[in-house]
Amino acid sequence: MEKQVGFYINVATCIGCKTCVVSCKDKNDLEVGRNFRRVYDLEAGSFPNPQRWHLSIACNHCDNPQCVSHCPTTAMHKRAEDGVVLVDHDKCVGCRYCTWACPYEAPQYDAALGMMTKCDTCIDLRAAGGNPVCVDSCPMRAIEFGLISDLRKKYGSNADIAGLPSSSITSPNLVVGLKG
Repeated sequence: MEKQVGFYINVATCIGCKTCVVSCKDKNDLEVGRNFRRVYDLEAGSFPNPQRWHLSIACNHCDNPQCVSHCPTTAMHKRAEDGVVLVDHDKCVGCRYCTWACPYEAPQYDAALGMMTKCDTCIDLRAAGGNPVCVDSCPMRAIEFGLISDLRKKYGSNADIAGLPSSSITSPNLVVGLKG
């Protein structure tokens, strides 16, 4: 898709402060336990060469979204104009098949609505010319958003890192930077 959007996450710059998580929760009025963006603290190796990194992740608006292909009502769908994966609440029955199918745990069940919810890349803010709230709130500027083709030209096409499922499953529109 020519206009496909995506995220760039600079793992080397992210300090794991979770400001992106808090700002997303605040913007979307999410209760405890429901997060559209999450930060995972990952470790590998051992003394004398331990490694630690933080990975901020949300919906990757994949080229082959498993949440869409497993939705029995077509409520989960990919928007034609920019490839954003959305939930149509007129169709969603809250079955949670999308959650079980998504390797990134992006769809989140809203018990009050009885339906699924998820990151929509802050469509309302973007329509007004802004960025997703996670991008603007990151104090380290470790998150960028834009056309995935532009992000890949700038940072490469790596979407694989320890802690994430293989990118071959869904072809996520995500670029992971490993250098500061």
